[in-house]
Amino acid sequence: MNSLSVVIPVYRAQQTLPELHRQLVSALETLASAFEIIYVEDCGGDGSWSLIAAFAAADPRVRGIRMNRNFGQHNALLCGIRASKCDLIVTMDDDLQHPVEEIPRLLAALTDDVDVVYGFPERERHGLMRRLASQLTKLALASAMGAETARHVSAFRAFRTHLREGFRDYRSPSVSIDVLLTWATTRFATVRVAHRPRAAGESGYTLGALVRHGVNLMTGFSTLPLQIASVVGFGFVLVGIGTMVYVLVNYVVHGSTVPGFPFLASIVTIFSGAQLFALGVFGEYLARMHFRSMDRPAYVVRETASAETGGVPLRLDTRVRS
Repeated sequence: MNSLSVVIPVYRAQQTLPELHRQLVSALETLASAFEIIYVEDCGGDGSWSLIAAFAAADPRVRGIRMNRNFGQHNALLCGIRASKCDLIVTMDDDLQHPVEEIPRLLAALTDDVDVVYGFPERERHGLMRRLASQLTKLALASAMGAETARHVSAFRAFRTHLREGFRDYRSPSVSIDVLLTWATTRFATVRVAHRPRAAGESGYTLGALVRHGVNLMTGFSTLPLQIASVVGFGFVLVGIGTMVYVLVNYVVHGSTVPGFPFLASIVTIFSGAQLFALGVFGEYLARMHFRSMDRPAYVVRETASAETGGVPLRLDTRVRS
């Protein structure tokens, strides 16, 4: 059995962490000969970091990393993935919705011809608005990953650690682990797994956050919006040509043009709207280029905790760049 790293982004999970940690350690001791658990605390502001430091002090197989501020789930995952030391990586949420006992199914599907396995829930335990926002995110992913793979994307995933070499030098504050994995491989698989109700607290992924994530995916990792802008622009050019032909034919046949200011104003409004839409899309791409030229980090580590430090947080002064 290959060694295994389990990476968990933590955000306001004080109520669920003790039970999650107990289940993880119990399961991994029978599953892998060597393993590590990496908790990346994304500056949630509750008592999660104190629990992680205690776990690390009691068990050398546990490491804690604390962000300097809230960077987001995927940025925290990127930090944990880069810190992993084992052959395989499993990522999962901190809210007990991903059953620990399903990890062997993910690993069993990670065969010689598969590099990434997603645990697709048999039934998602989310509200209507959350499901709609998730569909938007998957639509954005489809242009970068392929429609079939994107349809089954989940935060519960297993993959080979060497894939991170495909995005070792990635530098941007906008991060999507799923897209970055496609930079290293096209060999994806999915398995259906159980999905439990959230044990406590509320999800940090609000509708607005998911919509922003979907927009970031589209403009940061795909040219689909540019293609849409081109199609929309071409469509309105055809509308303009058709209108011009209609006016000329009406003039030749009836000796008059189409009267009225409203008609002219509507045409001007349509074309102006199409131009502003295209400019907005171009602006999003220019903004992405601007932020990347600033060399902003994807995350900054504030402190770490491990058995080597006795569980006492080790503060870092060096900025960790993506």
